[in-house]
Amino acid sequence: MPSSPSSSAQEAREAVAARLRELLLDAGLTGRELASRCGWHPSKSSRIMNGKTPPSDADIRSWCEACGAIEQADDLIAANRTADSMYVQWKKLQRNGMRRAQEDVVPRWERTRQFRVYASNVVPGMLQTPGYATALMASITEFQGTPDDVAEAVDARMSRAHVIREGNHRFALLIEESVLRYRIGDSEAMAGQLGYLLAVMALPRVSLGVIPFTAPRRIWPLEAFYMFDDQQVAVELLAAGVNVKAPSEIAEYGRAFQKLAEMAVHGAQARALIISAIDSLG
Repeated sequence: MPSSPSSSAQEAREAVAARLRELLLDAGLTGRELASRCGWHPSKSSRIMNGKTPPSDADIRSWCEACGAIEQADDLIAANRTADSMYVQWKKLQRNGMRRAQEDVVPRWERTRQFRVYASNVVPGMLQTPGYATALMASITEFQGTPDDVAEAVDARMSRAHVIREGNHRFALLIEESVLRYRIGDSEAMAGQLGYLLAVMALPRVSLGVIPFTAPRRIWPLEAFYMFDDQQVAVELLAAGVNVKAPSEIAEYGRAFQKLAEMAVHGAQARALIISAIDSLG
């Protein structure tokens, strides 16, 4: 796997920074001279050139104008926005609450034909029950300190889950056994969630595998990720979501998913693990 799931985003940012640096050199300017023309501190020029501070649209326009290359501003702004979309902080994405973030992914979900999902920490969103989702989103809202619209966000999450039962979609879902044991919400919420997993397993277009605690590890537990056909991978980190679009990295996640799938159990064995987890609730 890549050294960091945000590597594509960082490479894209560095590419923008490199193009800005080239403009500076072509104009025969120093960073200090450019800062003077743009009206900002010299250290800002250095941070932007070295990819440490993502430039704003206005920064890029000022930079290009100072270098006599204003005609390149639009292309650079577009490239910079693409880089920003690859790595999005949850606090930024959910600054007005979580509902909008649930709704924004619906078009991508509806056009995807083959979902491959690996979950190492919580039940995948498309399989969550209202009780489980409410407990999870409440804890996220509290941790992040973002506006509390949990009820609306849960409704939106339940609404987008229609893809499980409708449309021409196929789902290959893998969860670590630990996901069955982590107590998200009270015993009633967990029992309802685990029971729903048993029901989902009967759906014809859904394959749900569980990686047992005792499985010999061919690959270590990874961060949760969602693969949308072979077009994009959404990786869930603590502070941010990473959208991987580089074909080479998508292929790496595909290979990782295959190795994880080889360790998973399905059918009766998976149901036995889920039932055991239900029994442990007391």
